[in-house]
Amino acid sequence: MASLPPIIQNPDIRVLGRILGDVIRTRGGDELFRRTEAIRTASVQRHRGSAHVEAVAAELGALSLDDTLSFTRGFMLFSMLANLAEDRQMSGLAGAAPEAGMTLADAVQQLGDKGVGKAAILAALARAKVVPVLTAHPTEVRRKSMIDHKNRIAELMALADAGAKQASPGESIEAAIRRQVTLLWETRPLRRERIRVADEIDTALAWLRDDFLPVLPTLAQGWAEALGKVPPPFLTVGSWIGGDRDGNPNVNAETLDLAMQANGAALLQYYLDQVHSLGAELSISSEQTAVPAAVLALAEASGDNSSARADEPYRRALTGIYARLAATSVALTGQVPVRPARVAGVPYATPGELLADLNAIAEGADQAGVGGGALDALRIAVSQFGFHLATLDLRQNSDVHEACAAELLALAGVEADYTALGEDAKVALLLGELKSPRLLTTPLAPASERTLGELAIFRAAAAARARHGEAAITTAIVSKTTSVSDLLEPMLMMREAGLLTPGDAPAAGLMVVPLFETIADLEAAPEIMTAYLAIPGVADAARARGCQEVMIGYSDSNKDGGYLTSTWQLHRSSAALAEVFAAADVPIQLFHGRGGSVGRGGGSSFAAIRAQPPGTVAGRIRITEQGEIIAAKYGTPEAARRTLDTMAAATLLATLDPTALPEGEISRFRAAMDKLSADAFASYRGLVYDEPGFRAFFRAMTPISEIATLKIGSRPPSRTASDAIEDLRAIPWVFSWAQARVMLPGWYGVGDALEAFPDKGLLAAMAAEWPFFQAMLANMEMVLAKSDMGIAARYAELAGEAGKPLFGRIESGWHRTVDGLLAATGQSRLLEKNPALDTSIRLRLPYIEPLNLLQVELLKRHRAGEDDPRIAEGLQLSLNAIATALRNSG
Repeated sequence: MASLPPIIQNPDIRVLGRILGDVIRTRGGDELFRRTEAIRTASVQRHRGSAHVEAVAAELGALSLDDTLSFTRGFMLFSMLANLAEDRQMSGLAGAAPEAGMTLADAVQQLGDKGVGKAAILAALARAKVVPVLTAHPTEVRRKSMIDHKNRIAELMALADAGAKQASPGESIEAAIRRQVTLLWETRPLRRERIRVADEIDTALAWLRDDFLPVLPTLAQGWAEALGKVPPPFLTVGSWIGGDRDGNPNVNAETLDLAMQANGAALLQYYLDQVHSLGAELSISSEQTAVPAAVLALAEASGDNSSARADEPYRRALTGIYARLAATSVALTGQVPVRPARVAGVPYATPGELLADLNAIAEGADQAGVGGGALDALRIAVSQFGFHLATLDLRQNSDVHEACAAELLALAGVEADYTALGEDAKVALLLGELKSPRLLTTPLAPASERTLGELAIFRAAAAARARHGEAAITTAIVSKTTSVSDLLEPMLMMREAGLLTPGDAPAAGLMVVPLFETIADLEAAPEIMTAYLAIPGVADAARARGCQEVMIGYSDSNKDGGYLTSTWQLHRSSAALAEVFAAADVPIQLFHGRGGSVGRGGGSSFAAIRAQPPGTVAGRIRITEQGEIIAAKYGTPEAARRTLDTMAAATLLATLDPTALPEGEISRFRAAMDKLSADAFASYRGLVYDEPGFRAFFRAMTPISEIATLKIGSRPPSRTASDAIEDLRAIPWVFSWAQARVMLPGWYGVGDALEAFPDKGLLAAMAAEWPFFQAMLANMEMVLAKSDMGIAARYAELAGEAGKPLFGRIESGWHRTVDGLLAATGQSRLLEKNPALDTSIRLRLPYIEPLNLLQVELLKRHRAGEDDPRIAEGLQLSLNAIATALRNSG
């Protein structure tokens, strides 16, 4: 990359592009560099309007297969480095979104300006719960090794920002960066083997240990300045990895145990390291200052009788705390600390016991004038993470629960054909069973392997809660919830595992959480939850734990009904659920099942939280984080700090300063959205589900089959062997359209709805005044800008003559959507009002287009039966490279 187009204003990109170009020339040879530069130049000129796409195709056609692999790798690495540079400097670019740097301190100031005092804010935070939840949904195409090298480059550039000249004695920062870029070039980018659940657990643990664990406590310490005191631990982290078995046969009781043990071992080692450091620091002598009785008692009970430390009660007390933590590590995880304890210790029974000891040390340190710092950070960490680090959710499909319940009831002679019963009869039967302590399982009538496996994971959850604390696992999520019985069936399994106390008002140890996914499910959600909350004991249990959670799914609702209908139905259902819960006097907690791409609920988390209907946040929100988004938002401690601070700020503002339009105005807007949704739904379903040839067209036009060969996840890409759109998982559905540059899940059908809407002035008012509509259009505008109908036409050729009419509908729909969006927002071109994002996307386009053209040619050769392994490898590399360049393709 000897020179760069004028659209690139970021100096980091110029530096990194120059270094990468040097590495390509040095390691790949002058000829590869020359050909790469020729392709880059032709593509840049094409986007400046001075060259035709055929010029790019001609340069690509001159590549050998070996050069194709190297070229693709080079463009992928440039995209990765461009992402790094953009992340570093986006907040400083003119036109960057104001929420990019929003912090909780900013939110406190903003609320203060509106008369909301710190006492009210602290009271709201005392009831709050904000939880990003890591999932293993497979959209991260990059190997962890590649991400680690990229993060090291970011660290080196931060050193340079701070004025450093050397990365280490004798090595300049540029030389160190060059070495990391060379390592990127020489690191194999593709995985050789499919990821196992154990690998997913290890990867998640790296994020948890390296980013969340050190960042969350220090964030809370920093907030104390704005709030006057450290807030309660309202911001924590969750995980599905090891417990989400919906459609993944590789997740079981063993993976749950593995996740809990790995997380617990890492956390306890962190505590041990911090206590050891505090022991070195707190050299307070009883001969120099008074020591509280509680500290003296801990010192005497520690077993540390060293004469050298006889006058150092804090060190002796911490020796005892370290010994007890070491014993806890062995008892809970089997992990012997790297640094042995000096004395014997009894394991802590609960995190509360550890926190009580640390609090005693902290009170004494405060009296001595040396409190705060690392000691307070450790106390906050114990409050946030307990002995488990990340709260692990269980998740399973309702169909599996129903089958298991039916089998258990039949084996016990209770009901021969449970599945044949009507809903009322099912609910009555289940409620009757949950009153009784009698178990259904017996060795005399063993259940099937599936049912035994489900029982095993609930029993493993019970054991994990006994070991690590009740906060270790708190919820059982039921995918595909369509009825009240779907929520009672897992309770039957819980009773068998000792997780439910039977009675007239059964008390479940885990909160059963419905997941409403399709459009019909979302529409039915208020009625189902009304009936569920009316069951004796359910509402009381929810109040006792502080809330009842409801999860809403963005991915499958989008695949089912299209972008606009999905977005609106999620909003409508959220508002309707809030009314149901208010009537029942039960706090609601919504869990947003979002993906990285707009077609799966992606986009700005800040804008999404602020756009929630009034009353639906109330301080409590959980949001899934998955795939490439985890690395983008939490890949370094600094990135994690910014992301978490912004999420906390958005939640606080949505709670205490919800956006409220006049009732008359909001009624007009809602009626308009109902009309838009109905029209968009009809358009989307008419193409995707009602058009007989669409399924074959989709599989021919996009690399959906080839995506299945990427070894990026432990679960199958489809729920069944069927090729129906209904059975395809949302991730490959979105991923494949992104690769073909259509981005269909993020906009199709909206253009028809906007065109047909009679009152264009009302649309403009909605775009100007309504945060919900603004966020929806902003996300859609991003995917429209990333799509390219000219490139998409090349992919459509793969579908042959039969695909032309269908692609024609897609192309004309894209133009209608763009025209409708521009008219509503008052722009003359896409992203006119968002120059930072416009710059980001325009930077990438010259580097994505050649990859798309190359991918199309490789698809033709692969599907024609050419069996050269370099073609399959090139295809996988192109999938990887395009996904990296697009950033949120899955």
